[in-house]
Amino acid sequence: MPRASVRDRLLAAGLETLRTQGFNGCGVQDITDAAGVPKGSFYNHFDSKEALGAAVVDQYMRASVQDLSLLQDTAKTPLRRLRAYFAWQVERLVEGRFECGCLLANFAAELADHSPLIRERVAASFTEWSSHIEDVLREAQASGEVAPDVAPDMLATFMLGAWEGAVLRSRVEKGRAPLDAFLRLAFDRSLEQGTPACSQSSG
Repeated sequence: MPRASVRDRLLAAGLETLRTQGFNGCGVQDITDAAGVPKGSFYNHFDSKEALGAAVVDQYMRASVQDLSLLQDTAKTPLRRLRAYFAWQVERLVEGRFECGCLLANFAAELADHSPLIRERVAASFTEWSSHIEDVLREAQASGEVAPDVAPDMLATFMLGAWEGAVLRSRVEKGRAPLDAFLRLAFDRSLEQGTPACSQSSG
């Protein structure tokens, strides 16, 4: 395996450090220490911690591509694969003991009013994420699993907002109940079209 470049090491360390400590809870020194590189080398690759933060958002979304591949599993119906995707996300949060949460939501809460650069990257990432959900919902409407009376982009926006709220509350409560409630309400109630397949687990 080729050795990771200094920039890649800074990105990896930045992602982990910013997720666990928050943007304002750490400094460049914390990130370079975690990366195992001299502090002076940081500025050879990033103009500022803010620039690193923006790059970390992009890296976070690139790392999420594999997760989003669950939405392409055509062995399942569209609604089943969407539920399977969120159910898998729930288990990841449970394994992580409800710590850190979602980097996008964390940055939105912490930096939206203070860093236009990071706010724009976070907004673009939410739009990209929502578009993947929208595509599956559009399929689900076409197949009759989801009622067609609400535009899929609006459904996707609502679903993503509800998900992020559930993730935040699970961090506060240190438990999975809000996440399980999201799954039940989103898939057994809100999106239910009346067929048994829509209300069964994604199995």
